[in-house]
Amino acid sequence: MKPAVVLLHSSMSSKSQWQSLTAQLGDDYRCIAVDLQGYGASPFPADAGADYVHTLAHEVDAVIAAISSRLEPGEAFHLVGHSFGGACALRMARRMPQRVQSLTLFEPVAFHLLPAAHPAKAEIVGVVERIKASATDRDATRIFIDYWNRAGAFDAAPESAQAKMAAQIAKVKLDFQALLGEPATLDDLSMLTMPSLVMAGARSPASTRLLVEQLGVSLPNASALTTPTAHMGPITHADVVNPLIVNFLSGAEVVAEQP
Repeated sequence: MKPAVVLLHSSMSSKSQWQSLTAQLGDDYRCIAVDLQGYGASPFPADAGADYVHTLAHEVDAVIAAISSRLEPGEAFHLVGHSFGGACALRMARRMPQRVQSLTLFEPVAFHLLPAAHPAKAEIVGVVERIKASATDRDATRIFIDYWNRAGAFDAAPESAQAKMAAQIAKVKLDFQALLGEPATLDDLSMLTMPSLVMAGARSPASTRLLVEQLGVSLPNASALTTPTAHMGPITHADVVNPLIVNFLSGAEVVAEQP
């Protein structure tokens, strides 16, 4: 049986972001791309209400349910995650370390792992507070999009794209709640002994670049790379990122272009 690869996307995205990677992996793998809760065809968390607290465990439960029919009982698989999907992948690997053959992460936004007093943690907490305090969904979405891309990115997008993104900001707020509320620490990652590849973009925010640096040290069997991209590299520069993932999964040498 061909090895399985489970693919988890970023916030405000869907499983379709992995189409080009799936095509490059071709017939050598069984690619299982999953829509995370509230994105693509996956429903918004059913219990979300005034007192609801979203967690990464909720997301992992949904992913496990979604892939169960595509895997044999107890079957091992490779796990790939980008941004929020990367943070979910870390949580999922801790849930079932014996089944995750390898772990590939592009800027997992596992902000709970940042040192509490570090400026990078203050930076992302400040972004989240500004999003929560925004008067409208469009204002909140502008802050989110511009942080991960560049100033003015939201306003430069077509009106239809702006409306689509603004419609997803409620789930983004739950994503941040889960990320900042996760109790895991860097020490908890010592159990993840599978081969791991962690990547950051040279033009990405300080918060995720520091996270990748920390994961490269804390994961027992990790390689860390910097790519000449920004945070959305797997989408905007798939031609750069995808070959690195393909080579890593195949056991070939993984070398990034110089930023």
